[in-house]
Amino acid sequence: MTNIGLTAPSVAVKPKEIITHNHTRIDNYYWLNDPENPDVIAYLNAENEYLAQVMAPVKPLQEKLFEEMKGRIKEQDESVPVKDGEYFYYVKYVEGGEYPIYCRKKGTLDAAEEILLDGNEMGKGKKYFSIGGYEITDNDEIIAYGVDTVSRRNYTVRFKNLKTGEIYKDQIKNTEGGSYAWAADNQTFFYILRDQKTLLGYQVWRHILGTDVKTDVLVYEEKDNQYYMGLYRMKSKKYIAIGSDHNGIASEYQLLEAENPTGEFKTFLPRERGHEYDIEHFEDKFYVKTNTDSAFNFKLMEVDEQETSDKSKWKTVIEHRPEVYLEGIEVFKNHLVVQEKNQGISQLRIINHATKAEHYLNFGEPAYDANIGSNPSFDTNILRYSYTSLTTPNSTFDYDMNAQTKELKKQQTVLGGFDKENYVSERVFVTVRDGAKVPVSIVYRKGTKLDGTAPLLQYSYGSYGYSTDATFGSSRLSLLDRGFVYAIAHIRGGQEMGREWYENGKMFKKMNTFYDFIDCSVFLIKNNYCSPEKLFALGGSAGGLLMGAIINLRPDLYRGVVAAVPFVDVVTTMLDETIPLTTGEFEEWGNPKNKDSYEYMLSYSPYDNVEAKDYPNLLVTTGLHDSQVQYFEPAKWVAKLRTMKTDNNLLLMHTNMEAGHGGASGRFASLKEVAMEYAFIIDLAGIFE
Repeated sequence: MTNIGLTAPSVAVKPKEIITHNHTRIDNYYWLNDPENPDVIAYLNAENEYLAQVMAPVKPLQEKLFEEMKGRIKEQDESVPVKDGEYFYYVKYVEGGEYPIYCRKKGTLDAAEEILLDGNEMGKGKKYFSIGGYEITDNDEIIAYGVDTVSRRNYTVRFKNLKTGEIYKDQIKNTEGGSYAWAADNQTFFYILRDQKTLLGYQVWRHILGTDVKTDVLVYEEKDNQYYMGLYRMKSKKYIAIGSDHNGIASEYQLLEAENPTGEFKTFLPRERGHEYDIEHFEDKFYVKTNTDSAFNFKLMEVDEQETSDKSKWKTVIEHRPEVYLEGIEVFKNHLVVQEKNQGISQLRIINHATKAEHYLNFGEPAYDANIGSNPSFDTNILRYSYTSLTTPNSTFDYDMNAQTKELKKQQTVLGGFDKENYVSERVFVTVRDGAKVPVSIVYRKGTKLDGTAPLLQYSYGSYGYSTDATFGSSRLSLLDRGFVYAIAHIRGGQEMGREWYENGKMFKKMNTFYDFIDCSVFLIKNNYCSPEKLFALGGSAGGLLMGAIINLRPDLYRGVVAAVPFVDVVTTMLDETIPLTTGEFEEWGNPKNKDSYEYMLSYSPYDNVEAKDYPNLLVTTGLHDSQVQYFEPAKWVAKLRTMKTDNNLLLMHTNMEAGHGGASGRFASLKEVAMEYAFIIDLAGIFE
C-alpha cells in the first residue's frame, strides 16, 4: 500500500467556537454533524474512494483473507437444542445463508422440524437486517419478534401464529430489541419503547394482541435518563421484571405477577446510590446478588418474596470475598450454580441446595472463558455451559451436577485443517507504572520465533466493566498462520480482576486504562514478542477511544492502529445531551458541565489532543447509521489528523454507508470488514503474498 501520487480528501474548515467553563475550544469540523448535508455525504464517499485507491494493491490479499475466513465456517450448521417446556429450540444456518433460522421440535429431537423465523427469507433484498430476539407465549402458539432494517437498533415488533403461520397486523415500532415479555394469559405483551432523540429505552407499555397499538397502556416510565432499562420474564415464570441500571452506581427492579397482567408493577427495593443488585426468583424467595455493606465484589443473599423491601430480612448465602468477583447465578430445583472470577479466570461453582455440598468445575487451561449457558428448565440436574479458550473453539457442554461428569455436546467446527495442537497460549502478568499487575493473554502458532521479529496485534477494550476474556476466534487464524502473535491486554476499566479493576479505570482514573495498554505494549517489546516496527493495536467503540488516546501519548510504539467505530470526541459528545447514550454515561466518563470532569476529560479526549507530530499508520472505520458512536466523531478526527500530522504514514477511513455500530449484518458480509482490517495490518507488517 502507498499513498504516493494520491491526493487525500480535503475538508472545508468552518470554525465553531465552543466555550465551557470560560475555556474556549475551536472545532473546525463541527459542521460534519449533519447527515442531511450533501457535502458531508460527499466527504464520506471521498474517503471511501481514497481508501479503495490506497488499498488497491492489497485487494487480492483482502479477497484471499475473506475467502480464508469464510472457508473456516461450516456453512450448514446448527446450535445444540435447548429444551424449554415441551419443545427443543435451536438455531441453524444453511449453505450460502447470511442469517439465522430459528427452529423447534416437539417432545423429541426425532420430531418434525418447525421453522419459527427464517432470517434468510425475512432479510431478502434488504441492505441491513437483524432479528432482535423473540418471545413465545406460555401455550407455545404465538411468537413476538423484533426486526431492524436500518441498523439504528430500533426494532419493530411483529407477531406470528405458529400454528397457522399467520402474521398479525399488529406492529410496534421503535422498541428495544429483545426486551419483551408475555403475560401468562397468552394475549398480553409488554415491551420497552425507545426515545428517538436519545435512543434510550424509557417506557414500558402493555399491548393486547389484536388491538390497535394506539390503545396500548403505559405501565412504567424511567424518569432518570442515566438509567438503562431491561424487561424480561423470570425463569420461574411467576414474575415479569423491569430492570433499571445506572452502570456502576445503582439498580432497581419492578415486578409484576404474570398471572395478573393488568396489575401494577411493584418495586423490589427502591434505588439507592451506591447499591447495585440483581435478583432471581426461586420457589417462595429471591436470591439477591448485592454489593450492600461494602461488598464491592458482591455477595449472594436470599429473602422471602414478601419481604424484599426490608434489607434487614435478607440472609447471607455466600459471603463477600475481596479476591473473588461474583458474576451471576443460575437456579435449579436441586442446585445453585455460581459464576465467579478469580484472578481474571472464570469459575463455575456448584452448590447442592439440600446438603450444601459444593465443588468447582476443572477446566485445565491457563487462559479461557467459561459461562453458564441457556438453562430454562428448573427440574433438571444437568447444567448447560459454554467453554472456549484462545486455542479451543467455542464448545457446549452438559454437566451432570450429581455425578460430576461432563458431556461435550458440540464444538464449533473450524474447517480448513485447523488443529488446536498447532497453537500455544500463554498468560502473563505485567507490572504497570503504578504497581498494578495486568494480565495479558497471548496466543501464537507453534514455531513462531519470539525473538522480536514476529508481528503482534494487541487488542483491548477497557471500559464499562466489560471483561474481554480469552476466547477463540477463527478469523484470527489468518494472522496466527502468517506468523503473528495475538495478545489481549486485560486492562483496567474492564472487570476481569473484579469490581475495583473497573472502578480504577473510569472517571478520574481513566488514564489508568491508557497507561495499562501502553505499559503492556512496552512489556511485549522488551520480552521479544515483537518490536515497535511490528507492533499493531486494535480496538473498537470505547476501545477506539483507547486507540485514539495511545497514539496521542505514545505514537512511536506502534507501526499501525485500527480504530473501529471509535468514541474520540469525548468532551463535545458528553456536553450534548441530545446525542444517544450521553446522559447514561456521566458516571463512566464524567459530566463535563462540572469543571473538574471537563478538565480531566479534555486531558485525554483523542480529538482534542491531536498535535502536529508523527502518528502511526491508521485505519478508522465507522457506520453512517451508528446509534452509539455517531459517524461524525471519527470523521472529524480523521479530518483533523489530516491537517495536523507531520508524517507520510497512511490515514484511511471507511464508512459503511448502510450499517451502524455493529458493522455489516450477516455472518459473511461482516467478514469483509475484518478482511480489510487484516489486509491493512498484514501489508504493513511486510508479509507479502
